[in-house]
Amino acid sequence: MTTAVHFYDHQPTEAYSLSMQEDILRGLRAQPKYSSPKYLYDQRGSALFEEICQLPEYYLTRKEEAILATVVEEIGELAGEDVSLIDIGSGASRKVRLLLEHVNITNYLGIDLSRDFLFESTSILATDYPWLNVHAICADYSKRLPLPPELTEGRIVAFFPGSSIGNFSPAEASAFLAGIYTALPPGSGLLVGVDLIKERAILEAAYDDEAGVTAQFNLNLLSRLETELDAHLDPERFVHKAFFNDRFSRIEMHLVSTMAQVINVAGEAFRFQEGESIHTENSYKYSIEGFQVLAQRSGFSCRKVWTDGGGSFSVHYLEHQS
Repeated sequence: MTTAVHFYDHQPTEAYSLSMQEDILRGLRAQPKYSSPKYLYDQRGSALFEEICQLPEYYLTRKEEAILATVVEEIGELAGEDVSLIDIGSGASRKVRLLLEHVNITNYLGIDLSRDFLFESTSILATDYPWLNVHAICADYSKRLPLPPELTEGRIVAFFPGSSIGNFSPAEASAFLAGIYTALPPGSGLLVGVDLIKERAILEAAYDDEAGVTAQFNLNLLSRLETELDAHLDPERFVHKAFFNDRFSRIEMHLVSTMAQVINVAGEAFRFQEGESIHTENSYKYSIEGFQVLAQRSGFSCRKVWTDGGGSFSVHYLEHQS
């Protein structure tokens, strides 16, 4: 690879394919059927998600970017000098560029499971910021936070934007944050975006846009099953559905079967009734206080929280204190 990016592959293709097959089959055997949201993000899925972030209904990106642009100098003061920035679930958004241009960052590490998208996006960063020491790790960050030895000392700030923390259940989110706490040295920071509870109509529109891009994003999972797991199915026999579940304070995304049918994945047959679904993603919504309790239980102290003017979205700066 002739690039300025220091690239580490912790998720070889063969091992990843086997892990994906095991996970997908386990989810399809369950009742109700489900799939991990991480399998929405191959190269096409990641590109579709970037498109979603520009949609008028998808307020999360605009709100978070506006908050970061307003408080980035304050973030820099909290972060300190010669920072190593760990971008968890790295994408191609402007948010990380705000930090690179206003916080004293010398090292950048992007971590993502979508290998091609990660390599492309970090290569662009290395070109645009030639002074930056750019690293990239292809890995499943939901299991552990892998850090190269050269980035385990000094000031570290982990960045987990976009309210991706909402893809975990509260118990999973607590365990995930505890894993980050364990991986980072004392004095490190964690900058995390958290979507807040609000009106149902606003939430549901954000995950079921009029242009149908989120539907394409969700249905892309079926295309992955066809391509990567030798699935025999007709994607046109499924439709995207998203709704807010009041009981759990979460948006749910489903792929709903429009008829009784049998699909075959990796040589195994699965029967669907009309209206039966594969539950593909959750996005939990929090109050500020509720999320801070979760963070404190994981070991972090809550140094600062910022919100947009309407109290729709929040950005938290957490700190690792031994």
